[in-house]
Amino acid sequence: MIQMSDLKSQKRMAAEIMDVGKNRVRIDPEMQDKVSEAITRQDIRNLIEGGAISKKDEKGTSKARAKHNKKQKAKGLKKRSRLLYRRGQA
Repeated sequence: MIQMSDLKSQKRMAAEIMDVGKNRVRIDPEMQDKVSEAITRQDIRNLIEGGAISKKDEKGTSKARAKHNKKQKAKGLKKRSRLLYRRGQA
């Protein structure tokens, strides 16, 4: 079994080819031996096409908390307008 540190240059080349960061490059553990033998950019391109090297999905920002806060604030706004109406200030 090959150590991941031995695949450092392959990972760097794959990141450059796929135009992503090194952290987003995923090397299939089953294919590590083939990846370690790849020395040229063309070898890396072939491995990407073959599925031995792929890129991880981007992590997005969850809007769930923001949506919840907005909903709670909207409740407060409704309450305020009702209060003003009752006091005769609206």
